[in-house]
Amino acid sequence: MKKKTLLQPDNFELETNTVWSFPNRGKWATHDAKWRGNWSPYIPRNVIMRYSVEGDTVLDQFVGGGTTAVEAKLTNRNFIGVDINPLAIERSTEKCNFEYDSLSKITFMLGDARKLDLADESVDLVCTHPPYADIIQYSEDIDGDLSHLKMKDFLREMGKVADDTYRVLKKGKFCAILMGDTRKNGMVQPLGFEIMRLFELAGFKTKEIIIKEQHNCKATGFWKTNSIKHNFLLLAHEYLFVFKKI
Repeated sequence: MKKKTLLQPDNFELETNTVWSFPNRGKWATHDAKWRGNWSPYIPRNVIMRYSVEGDTVLDQFVGGGTTAVEAKLTNRNFIGVDINPLAIERSTEKCNFEYDSLSKITFMLGDARKLDLADESVDLVCTHPPYADIIQYSEDIDGDLSHLKMKDFLREMGKVADDTYRVLKKGKFCAILMGDTRKNGMVQPLGFEIMRLFELAGFKTKEIIIKEQHNCKATGFWKTNSIKHNFLLLAHEYLFVFKKI
């Protein structure tokens, strides 16, 4: 007999401090880890539950594997998912194709996070997980795919993302964005705090800086050996920034 899929997490509780850790990343509904680099559904669920109410419209302009979309549906929020990659739109649409008693309107559109086809102040919450410069490339040759850019160019384009995010978000509402750092030639490249600076320059105020622990990273054994050999620490955290449009 086929095991029935749970549509909601067991014993879910909102996080109450600024360090989040999810060793069990969460496999309810249609969630899985097949889209490389996607985030644990516990993250968008916490953000959505804390910073929006039922019937609000949530935007993820880097929709990727559709994790945020599924959580919006399960928490009775309307949702707009944007991605420059058609495969991401296809994947996200597929992930939301399950029966659930909800009045949520789930919309996906092919588009560019730097210039959203949305009206000014039209969304209630932004909850997104962009690529980390060129760490993981999500396409081969899509023009405008930010996952192909080196850090300097990536940050320039993310400044445009921050500006347009500010434009479409309603006043008094929140934007949550997960970003991790990188390392080059043994030195940390503080991508996270550079992103925080860009969003503040766009007009946002930083409400929270949350440390999210990383688990089950691939090639851990290889990097552990090299971290000792070459004297550097493994990056085992990401930053979840929560901004408010004042």
